[in-house]
Amino acid sequence: MSEFKHFTVMKQEAVDALNCRNGLIYVDCTLGGGGHSELILQKISPNGKLFAFDIDDEAVEYASNRLKQYDNLTIIKNSYINIKSVMKSYGIEKITGGVVLDLGASYHQLTKQERGFSFSKEAPLDMRFDMSKDFSAYDVINSYKEGELVKIFSEYGEERFSKRIAKAIVNKRNQSPIRTTTELAEIIINSVPKIKSSIHPATRVFQAIRIEVNNELKNVKIVLNDVLDLLDVGAIISVISFHSLEDRIVKRLFKYEAQKCRCNEMICKCPPPRIEIVNKKPITAAEAEIKENPPSRSAKLRIVKCIRQS
Repeated sequence: MSEFKHFTVMKQEAVDALNCRNGLIYVDCTLGGGGHSELILQKISPNGKLFAFDIDDEAVEYASNRLKQYDNLTIIKNSYINIKSVMKSYGIEKITGGVVLDLGASYHQLTKQERGFSFSKEAPLDMRFDMSKDFSAYDVINSYKEGELVKIFSEYGEERFSKRIAKAIVNKRNQSPIRTTTELAEIIINSVPKIKSSIHPATRVFQAIRIEVNNELKNVKIVLNDVLDLLDVGAIISVISFHSLEDRIVKRLFKYEAQKCRCNEMICKCPPPRIEIVNKKPITAAEAEIKENPPSRSAKLRIVKCIRQS
């Protein structure tokens, strides 16, 4: 396969948080290039087991080759939203060690030209994590109604010029379909005011489209709730998020599940909390890592520990 460029964000911090022990069961929900998985395997071998999920064929191929020496690794080409059924199929009732999630798109996906994630490189409008799926960025841009585009640009991109951009897209596609990343980026640039900013005008819209194509925010909620159901007492979740929308979901869900009372009634009938929050404030990447891999600047690591089985 072609060169697979990969940076593992906060590898040491995310894996150290799991307190990895030989003999326990661990899950890497976002295998990617295999950086987190490799470090987990080094710590839990020979008797610990690691199950690693990814829907990206290139990531699965690369990581399978990188980690081929480990007999206690099972790589699963499947979405982490199916974690319950997949673990059941392997006879696993509880995750006894812990889970790591490195959310969002990988460095390889974002930088490989033909995947269509970047507005700075001409490519077909794609942005699929799972290349076997039919639905892509092309479908969002050329088939969504103007109001639907405004909604996703506003909610998923927090783009203040959503209405202008959506209108410009619809006007252009009425003449001919919008097919490439650079074509879309040019439409965005021409439809917003010229403002001095370190952020490219297309950044937020491209993020919004990517989230929509891959159901990223909905899937985060699904996987976190399912993982909580699967954890054994003492097991740990280590989650890395890269933008405020993801981090907000993680923070709110963890806060809710860690509360002693969630009903706000005079006489509380809530069951005891399922988790305890390990780090009140998110851990961020060290300066040395940011220098090597600038996108890690936005990463936030949140860690919780299971204190009650579901």
